[in-house]
Amino acid sequence: MGGYERKWAFVTSHAVVLIEVARDPAATVRELAERSKLTERQTHRVLGDLVVEGYLSRERVGRRNRYRINEAQPLRHPAVAEHRIGELLAALAP
Repeated sequence: MGGYERKWAFVTSHAVVLIEVARDPAATVRELAERSKLTERQTHRVLGDLVVEGYLSRERVGRRNRYRINEAQPLRHPAVAEHRIGELLAALAP
């Protein structure tokens, strides 16, 4: 394609962060960022999005946050909205 290589991924950064939270709900933002291969700033933004949309709840435990996933939340894309986040996590973060 004329030297232009288009970058894209099957799994979004939101899904990757969600998977990492499922693996370790007590992980710090730094740990989640490292595991997700994202910057801390981007990870903060993604976590905020997931909390606002109801996919995660955040609980302060001492100086840290602990996240809880709402596995009943539907996937956002209309083509797969009949599926729940819990189904995705069962497949990708056993």
